[in-house]
Amino acid sequence: MKTLVVIGGSKGIGNAIISTLIANHRIINVSRTPPEMKHDNLTHHSCDVLTDELPDLEVVDGLVYCPGSINLKPISRLDLDDFRTDFEINVLGAVKAIKNYLPQLKKGKNPSILLFSTVASKLGMPFHASVATSKSGVEGLVKSLGAELAPTIRINAIAPTVTDTDLASKLLRNEKMIENITERHPLKRFLNPKEVAATAEFLLSDNAASFSGQIFEMDCGIVTFKI
Repeated sequence: MKTLVVIGGSKGIGNAIISTLIANHRIINVSRTPPEMKHDNLTHHSCDVLTDELPDLEVVDGLVYCPGSINLKPISRLDLDDFRTDFEINVLGAVKAIKNYLPQLKKGKNPSILLFSTVASKLGMPFHASVATSKSGVEGLVKSLGAELAPTIRINAIAPTVTDTDLASKLLRNEKMIENITERHPLKRFLNPKEVAATAEFLLSDNAASFSGQIFEMDCGIVTFKI
């Protein structure tokens, strides 16, 4: 049974990942608020990854960094602090977690790291300048560390399109917006957290031993196809 550290597992995709993996893994969740679920395999540490010291852990076989942001504004309304905040949440928080747990990961059982990007890093969309910039940094980090940490530690990222979580609630707040987002995707759907968690489960498993430095686009066709 592997020990996985999930940063930001109390809500959204992170919570879906914990729910998917909890039966067969020891999960250590690190977030400001605890997840609602209770399980013998789940341990929670209350912590703000950007401002607090991360908990000391002896064993880490996998690290999942889930915090993210959806800060959608025209460039005229984005200030430098918006860019700094998004970069801190998406990139510097991930770097902090990786550096903190790198010694344990190096001693882990087939260790791996999973980060999160966005389809907006590949597909230019209005109002996404800040989040796309920071998530592009995540993708660069994945590719660089994939090379640097090979063959000991694998690192990959999932780049989802719109996912039905609290973070994306402003994009899905009424039937008309849901219909518009659905129609924009060639597969005529968007994501639910459970299917993202299923991809995360695979990438963290030994079945994904040949994948590192990769960005997996869960895009419902919006990046891949022009129809």
